[in-house]
Amino acid sequence: MIQTDLDLKVKFLRAFGDKTRVQILECIKFEEKTVSQIVESIEGNQSNISQHLACLRGCGIIVGRPEGKYVYYGLRNLQIKELLDTFDNVLNQIEDNVACCDNHIS
Repeated sequence: MIQTDLDLKVKFLRAFGDKTRVQILECIKFEEKTVSQIVESIEGNQSNISQHLACLRGCGIIVGRPEGKYVYYGLRNLQIKELLDTFDNVLNQIEDNVACCDNHIS
């Protein structure tokens, strides 16, 4: 793998490395939602959530679908949902290790 591929992979993985972004992804994992619905669901700040939505959309992880005066946000495709499910499955297997890991990861 050439370095630019590795850099792209790291950049992609960073999108999943923020608590608010993961909350957003989990919130829209099964159905599209508007910004207001996401804000209410994760009890966040609209401005902050909008910034994270822009990040996720810019990286191609989510898409926005305009309908009337609203934009509905959803996962880009089934593979993103499957990736989130895979994260959950792996975490279930190693959660004790991750919970105890204070070296290099915060």
